Amino acid sequence: ALPISIPEMFVLTMCCVLLLLELFPALKRRQDLPYLITQATLVGAAILTFYVHSATAVITFHGSFINDGMATLLKLFIYLVSAMVFVYSRDYLKVRGLYSMEYFVLCLFAVLGMMVLVSANSLLTLYLGLELLSLSLYTLVAIQRDSAISSEAAMKYFVLGALASGMLLYGMSMIYGVTGHLGLPEIASAIAQ
Repeated sequence: ALPISIPEMFVLTMCCVLLLLELFPALKRRQDLPYLITQATLVGAAILTFYVHSATAVITFHGSFINDGMATLLKLFIYLVSAMVFVYSRDYLKVRGLYSMEYFVLCLFAVLGMMVLVSANSLLTLYLGLELLSLSLYTLVAIQRDSAISSEAAMKYFVLGALASGMLLYGMSMIYGVTGHLGLPEIASAIAQ
């Protein structure tokens, strides 16, 4: 049986494959290859998500990762919306000269962050998913390297995100201090008591 985190592992592997394509000049010349690989990754992740879906909630990684009906539904929604974003952004990026491998890699890392966020069952996993998503988005804001406005926006977003991340971590440490647990079900039961 496949581990329940196989869709996340698959997306991460495909991110690495996309990064390695830069090494091969013959493949680099094929402009639509990154787009096609990205869309195929989303389809593959959807198939794997269907495959590992179970009627009951399955928890792994010492209680920090959950796979249930809600996680499956949200992941499928993420794949669908991301695929639509790639379809609609393709011409936009080509017109502005931003159509590059980096865009697709960063978007896939953002998708991976959302997937981890959806399956988080502890504060630690929640934070890791949120940071993976945020760091990808900071870089996507600054993808237009020549634009001063784009760089300024990315810097402001990064500073604001760092402050928000610090406050979130502080709040999580307070919750851990009060309840003595990082797992979301344990925190819920500690608050209920």
